[in-house]
Order: sequence, then C-alpha cells, then structure tokens
Amino acid sequence: MNGPEIHLSLAPELRFFAVPERRRAGTALVTDGASTLGHVIESVGVPLTEVGALLVDGRETPVSHVPRAGETVEVRPVVRPQRVPGAPLRFLLDVHLGTLARRLRLLGVDAAYESEDIGDPALAALSASQRRVMLSRDRGLLRRRELWAGAYVYSDRPHEQLRDVLGRFTPPLAPWTRCTACNGPLEDADKEAVREQLEHGTRRTYDVFARCTACERVYWRGAHHARLEAIVAGAVEEFGGAAPALSEVPAP
Repeated sequence: MNGPEIHLSLAPELRFFAVPERRRAGTALVTDGASTLGHVIESVGVPLTEVGALLVDGRETPVSHVPRAGETVEVRPVVRPQRVPGAPLRFLLDVHLGTLARRLRLLGVDAAYESEDIGDPALAALSASQRRVMLSRDRGLLRRRELWAGAYVYSDRPHEQLRDVLGRFTPPLAPWTRCTACNGPLEDADKEAVREQLEHGTRRTYDVFARCTACERVYWRGAHHARLEAIVAGAVEEFGGAAPALSEVPAP
C-alpha cells in the first residue's frame, strides 16, 4: 500500500488474529487511500465477524468508511452476548466441528453440519440461503462476503467450544429435543412402534424411547447416559434452559 497513514489499535482480544507486526497495542499503517476500513482490518488478519464497534478519532464509524491520513482507528471486539437480528437463531458448522454440532443438538440448538468438505463458497451460500450463523475456525471462510453471519470458534477443545458459542449467542436450550445425528426434532415413541429397530438386549432392558421425526433414529437411556447428562447439566446450570425430562442417547 502507498497512501494515507493511519494509526491502528486492536483490542487485546483481536490481536490473536493479526499478523505479528500488528499485535502491539497500536501501530502505524499505510493504506491505499481507496479501501474501506473493513477491508483494511481484514488485510491485517482480523475477520469482521469478530469486530464490534469501530472508533475513528473517538467517533463510532461504519466499516464502509475510507480512512484518511492521520486518523486513529480503534477496533473493538464483538460485545457478548451477541444478538443476531432478523431470523431465528440457527447455526451452520463446517466439517471440522462435528463434535460441537452434536453437543449443540444435544441441547436442542438448531445446528446444521456438513460432514463432508463441500468448500467455502458452498458453505457461505448455505449460510446465506438458510440465514444461519456460520461457525468455523477457518478465517478465510469467515471473510467471505456472501455469509449471512459468522463467528470464529476460538478453541480446538469441544468443551471450550461449546461454552464459547453458548456464552456468545445465548441460544435458548431445550435438551433432548433434537437428533444428534441429523438435527431433526425428536418425539416420544411407543416401544412397540420401534421394536423392530432394537436389539434384543435393548428391548429387554429399556422401556422409554424417542424417535427422530426426520431420520427415524431411535434414542433411549443407554450406556453413555451419565456422560451426556453431565454435558447437559453443566450447560443448563451455566447458561439456563429447560430442565431435561428424558435422557436419550443414540441407539447403537
């Protein structure tokens, strides 16, 4: 770039994204005189999905602003909890976040998930067409203009990922109401109605079942009950939600 020089200050929470030379409290940056402030911020590595207020010389300014020489730009992080206007709160997760998707579904959160790598353009288009918040650890994907909304998932550990998403968006929780396999809604199922889908030992041992209305997968209290119950109980205690009525776990 060869144009006006500005002074750029990134919030501590955002310096993680920046190229090394931009991770200090404030740095001088030469712009091209034509790019918007949003483009300038992305050029140093920060996805706009993680950016909250932009202050230019102390005044809140839109990302469409073209920086002028001598301006001081302060980039603040998204305020949590983050409100996503205009649609029911729903998520789309990329191929690397399968465990997070299943845990969100376990809590009754609408979380679509692509188990195959369909490519960034297709994911961004799906986010836009279905008005879903794209969750990803891929900064390039989160910079795509066609995204409806997006958020970077900061940790690579599922437990921390779940707390991150729940704390950022505070979605309503309704544990045990979604299929962890396909995201469809669950309904109570009579044992006789699902008998043919059960192994002999399961038929003999269990009496309470639920079935997915979309893929017909059958759920019951099983061997993984305690582990899943702990995930649900921890999330409900920290973030609120309906008390679980039935602890279903997937049929083998």
